[in-house]
Formats: sequence, C-alpha cells, structure tokens
Amino acid sequence: MAKEPKAPAAVTSADVARLAGVSRATVSFVLNNTQAHRVSDATRARVLDAARQLDYVPHAAARSLRAGRSNLVLVPASVSAAGRLVSAWVDDLESELERHGYVLVLHAGRFPDPVRAARAWAELRPAAVVALDGDGLTGQAVEVLGRAGVRGVIAFGSREVAGAHLVGLDQTRVGALAAEHLVARGRRTLGVVMPQERGLATFARPRLAGAQGVAARSTATVTPVELSYSLESAAELAGRWRESGLDGVFAYNDEYAALLMHALRGAGLAVPEDVAVVGCDDLVLSGMQQPPLTSVRLDLPTPAEVADALHELVDGGTAPQVRGVTPVLVQRQSS
Repeated sequence: MAKEPKAPAAVTSADVARLAGVSRATVSFVLNNTQAHRVSDATRARVLDAARQLDYVPHAAARSLRAGRSNLVLVPASVSAAGRLVSAWVDDLESELERHGYVLVLHAGRFPDPVRAARAWAELRPAAVVALDGDGLTGQAVEVLGRAGVRGVIAFGSREVAGAHLVGLDQTRVGALAAEHLVARGRRTLGVVMPQERGLATFARPRLAGAQGVAARSTATVTPVELSYSLESAAELAGRWRESGLDGVFAYNDEYAALLMHALRGAGLAVPEDVAVVGCDDLVLSGMQQPPLTSVRLDLPTPAEVADALHELVDGGTAPQVRGVTPVLVQRQSS
C-alpha cells in the first residue's frame, strides 16, 4: 500500500531566524514590532526578507501569550444578515480596528441562551466583543467573558448590561417611528414585515413591538406578515394582500421594502395609493425605487469612534461614552 504523502512541516520563527542569521528573539522583536528592543534597520530588513521568502505566518496564540492579551475582536455573525447598512459598517469597523492592531472575527454559532453563547465566544479568548444585538446579552454572560480574559464588551442595545459598555440603540423606536408616520398619513391597517432569514428576528421583534405600541395609542391595527427574501415569497404575499386589507406596511428594511414593492406592482397594487410603504436604513437604493422609498435612517456612531473607544476599554479598562444610534424618518413618495 502506498504511503500517503506527509504534510509539509509548518514554517517556524526558528526557520526565519536561521535564514536571516539572527536569534529567535530578534525575529520576535521585529515581527511583533517591539519598541522596547532596538534592532538595526539592516537586521530588520533581513528578518522581514527571510519571513517573506519562507511565507512565514506568525502564530496568533503564541503572539497573544507574549503580548499578555489577544488581538482578536469578536462580532457575533448574525449581524452579517442584518442588511447592507450593518454589513458595510462592520467592514469599516474592521479597517478602523486594524489601526489599533486588532483583528475582527465573525462568530457564526447558534446558541439557546446568552451564557452558552458567551462560553463559545470565550473559547477564542478575544480581547473584546462587539455585540450589535446588545439586548441579547446578560450580566452573567459578560461575567463569563470577563473570567476568560475578555477586556471589553461593547453592546448596542436599549438597556444597561452589567460589565458592558452601552451604545444606545432602541429597535422599538425604529418600528414606532415608521408606524407613527403611516398613521399620520391616514393609514389604519398596518402590516409589519417579519423576515424569515436566520438572525433577523432579533431585530424584527422589537420593531414590531414598537409599531404595536403606536397602534395601541391610536385607532390603527398592526398585523405581522412573514416574508422571506425571495421573489416567490414576495409574490405569494402580494397575491393575498387585497384580502388582508392592509393599507400601509413597515417592511423591516429597504431591501425587503424594494422586494415587496416590486411584488405589489406585479399584483396590480399601486404604491402609495393602495399601500403606503416604509423601509429602514435609507440605502442608496431607496431613492432609486419607483416611487422613491420612505425610509428610517439610522444615524450610527462612526466605526472610528467605536474602534477608538474599544481600544481605550481594552488598554485602560474605561472608555469615553459613544453616542447612540438615532432613527430619523426620511419621507419620500412611497408613503
């Protein structure tokens, strides 16, 4: 029986040191940019050239041990499903964290409760966690992270969580703002889209509750309507829209709103004459719709503000207060 070929041995810092003709300590000083130890420019160039020749990749765990802390910042990956606004914001956050020497990692696990989620996150020993679903955190979960060496937790949410640094984000206000606008425009039977994609119920449920709160204070009614992000699901929903009697809809975000508007037109319904539509996120595509889409803009703190605050939190244990997320209605012709 033929022997399976052995996997090539991993390149180590010792290999780099041997090729560069220096000690492993010198390799460590150069590759970790250690300022406390002076290395000549010529030696530094030799080490970097040897590392390039060997395609040497530093060992993250070993680097963390030397530094006394990890350089990982963990973001629960459910945010990647939340739409273009959040995805683009997280992409920019990654770049801003790089300025401080951190690496952003998305964690895609599903967990039945916050403590088990925290335990899974803690296994990676991140320096910090940025939870865009901060209302899903608990003080006990933050304690689990702290005992594992996590130095900072930034939580976007509507309530304080012991041990976490809060960035205010009230999802119920988003839904309430959309519903208030629709009611003010004379709509009384409102639908609220509940996306069926994984991870979005966390954001959709409080938005529904916000709209229901507005209805409870008025003569309007609110009905949740399920919608998957597909042409088939939108066409099926639009096909039974007339029998539902709904004259206005908050469509969760601009992407679902654009999909639904397309399906409503296909079913012979006019926007806004038959159905007034409101989205959320104020994406570029909202102004490109026919008619242009009314949307709730979310004024987020900049990724640079969050990255700077996180760095201070990790390094010093305290951070400046980061401004919260403010929802603002942008009225266009769809409502």
